[in-house]
Amino acid sequence: MGALWDGDAVSAAQALIGAELYVDGVGGRIVETEAYEPHDPASHAFRGRTPRNGAMFGQPGHLYVYRSYGIHWCMNIVCGPEGVGSAVLIRALEPLAGLDAMRERRGVVGDRLLCAGPGRLCEALAVTGDDDGRPLASAPFLFRAASSRAECVVGPRIGITKATELPWRFGLAGSRWLSRGFGARAQ
Repeated sequence: MGALWDGDAVSAAQALIGAELYVDGVGGRIVETEAYEPHDPASHAFRGRTPRNGAMFGQPGHLYVYRSYGIHWCMNIVCGPEGVGSAVLIRALEPLAGLDAMRERRGVVGDRLLCAGPGRLCEALAVTGDDDGRPLASAPFLFRAASSRAECVVGPRIGITKATELPWRFGLAGSRWLSRGFGARAQ
């Protein structure tokens, strides 16, 4: 698994599509990601290391979890060499296991929205700031790399105001579990 995290965030974001992620047996298939690099003005690492973003500069394969707008937790997987500040935001999952727990945590009726969006995903998996800096390769997390390269759609990242033109958002082609649709650009 280490090789997946050793490179840049853009390559890792694409390679994560189709992988599976579980927390205490609750989780599913990753269907949407976004890459954030240290030279990227939309990245939390852009202005350097701080107490808030410290985990983003940590070991590859560890989590960087932060609260967005003081409301929602967002889960990223750290990439590249330690100290660089690259990460992949996990935007959406196709729920495969623990759907009853997800429904209870999310309080929603429709399954399509259980893990569609980074805040919803963290709520469904019970990921919080307590998970910041934790290794993805140990309990309560279980990660399974995709067995083959998935067909991806590519587009600009969403929910940001800087570097919006970069095509660093990846989604599983044809997935109904995405947080938002893409244009017709498949890769």
